[in-house]
Amino acid sequence: MKIMQEGALLSASFFIVAAALAQQPATLEIDAQKPVAHVSPILYGLMTEEINHSYDGGLYPDLIRNRAFMDDSYGPHGWVLIEQGNARASMELDKSTGPSTAIPRSLKVTIQTADAKNQAGVANTGYWGMAVRGNETYLCSFYAKSDGGMTGPMTARLVSDRTGAVLAEATIPAITGEWQQYKVALKAGAVPVVSAENHFELVARHAGNLYLSLVSVFSPTYHDRKNGLRPDLMEKMAAMHPKFLRLPGGNYLEGDHIPERFEWKKTIGPWVGRPTHISPWGYHSSDGMGLLEFLEWCEDLKIQPVLAVYAGYSMKQEHVEPGPELEPYVQDALDEIEYVAGDTNTKWGAERAKDGHSAPIPLTYVEIGNEDWFDRSNSYDGRYAQFYKAIKARYPQLQLIATTPVKSVKPDMIDDHYYRSATEFFNDTHHYDKTDRSGPKIFVGEWATREGAPTPNMGAALGDAAWMTGMERNSDLIVMASYAPLLTNVNPGALQWDTDLIGYDAVKSYGSPSYYAQVIFAEHLGNQVLGAQVADAGSRFFVSSTRDAAAGKIYLKIVNGSSLSQTIRIHFNGVTQVQNEARLTTLRGNTPEETNSIGDPGRILPVVSTIHNAGTSFEHTMPPYSIQALDIQAK
Repeated sequence: MKIMQEGALLSASFFIVAAALAQQPATLEIDAQKPVAHVSPILYGLMTEEINHSYDGGLYPDLIRNRAFMDDSYGPHGWVLIEQGNARASMELDKSTGPSTAIPRSLKVTIQTADAKNQAGVANTGYWGMAVRGNETYLCSFYAKSDGGMTGPMTARLVSDRTGAVLAEATIPAITGEWQQYKVALKAGAVPVVSAENHFELVARHAGNLYLSLVSVFSPTYHDRKNGLRPDLMEKMAAMHPKFLRLPGGNYLEGDHIPERFEWKKTIGPWVGRPTHISPWGYHSSDGMGLLEFLEWCEDLKIQPVLAVYAGYSMKQEHVEPGPELEPYVQDALDEIEYVAGDTNTKWGAERAKDGHSAPIPLTYVEIGNEDWFDRSNSYDGRYAQFYKAIKARYPQLQLIATTPVKSVKPDMIDDHYYRSATEFFNDTHHYDKTDRSGPKIFVGEWATREGAPTPNMGAALGDAAWMTGMERNSDLIVMASYAPLLTNVNPGALQWDTDLIGYDAVKSYGSPSYYAQVIFAEHLGNQVLGAQVADAGSRFFVSSTRDAAAGKIYLKIVNGSSLSQTIRIHFNGVTQVQNEARLTTLRGNTPEETNSIGDPGRILPVVSTIHNAGTSFEHTMPPYSIQALDIQAK
């Protein structure tokens, strides 16, 4: 018993000493005399793809699921029959009757009996419900034709699941016997409670046959753009201060099989000409988010596109051999670049103008393929060289990105991807410190701390922030970086990948702790990297120091990934005057597991305060599990 007590005392003494040592002030020397490097002006950006219902059921605000009836994995997925009162009807998927060759399908609704009080038709339940807000207008459109005596009228409406109350409706007086698009506005009145417990109905009051396709109910969009994007998600992206968007995505670009790749020419123009396609994440893409919509997304956020072109490899180990077989794919990439950046006197620039965007879109960066290190044929070196030579010959000003190292030509940039634990990022923040500066520049095109589900927890945010200090310190080499994936619908069945930066359902959205870490780092970023030397700090203490010389401001970002508070003695060399008051932004959690959620979106948020003891030398104490940014005025 005595031995156990002595052991316990020794153990307790050890932890007291360890805690005391851990809480000894660290020293942080910031050298403001000579910048170490220039910060890339486009360091932080966005990367998305169709995963976790990021587009359909997320950013793309069409409330209708399976609008073109091209997803028949469960019959007409998302659609149910309506028979009110004594009405009798049936529905079936018609795979040979559609409004176009691109959309060859429709839903055939056969109504045996119906009248004004006993209507029949179909309903769509949306992507885990539909949000309907008071006094908003929803733009409804659909293609239809009729036979068997059906001539109309038809009623489109949004209905409460709970009460059956009609929240918005409009009537289409007549339906012809030929395919035609019909459009109505559904204006909601007062809505007592905003929820996802609503659905869409399209009903008739006469017997006959009705064929429906491309049924859409579009909710209001960011900046009221036609065929635009969901406002709350766009606002969250805007708050990240991004400089670029990598599009159209990673695996989504390649597809599982070559015919399932992102064929950009099939995603432009009217919806009726877009055939839709299966995505590599197990569900159907409407292709409402086509190439032009991606480019307009960039315009709405005032950022530049990083265009990824298909390079002849798909994920199930299918590839196109370099040489004559690859040439059509190279030409397709040249056409795509022309669609983006060509004048209206070019073939594809004129096509873009026809689609409603006459002005060319500035383009600097083109990525050739995605994650081609997975291609076991080892054909990427040859494939990249063929694309590189053709693109540079026509567009020598473009910066071309390789997805893995190549030997045949020197790429302008290499795309590196990292999915790691917080500890792995803590241990690798010096990854790029000694990288050869004579080689290609670096694009960290996908990276994330994968801890927390469906969105990252505070521990992940600490890992992310630590990694960002390393990227900022090396931003002479790292031109761009983008967290991935960006978005996830949090409903059961929507998720394919943990962890994702922003979560949402049909009604609302929230930022994870990692999201707020991204916001803090992008908000507090100068244009010069300052040298920073740390001594006597714990192993989970990380620093980035940048300066905006014109504004006379130093941005000091500090990460404490430890469970103990950390006092720091901060000293600036090369400045003669520091304003006493400094703005302090703090993001912290009680534990690494603490997080935000759809039900508790504000649990961990940045808190802005002011310190009053800043100077050329001063002490500052960081709380445990925290990320802080100090904005210091200095001359």
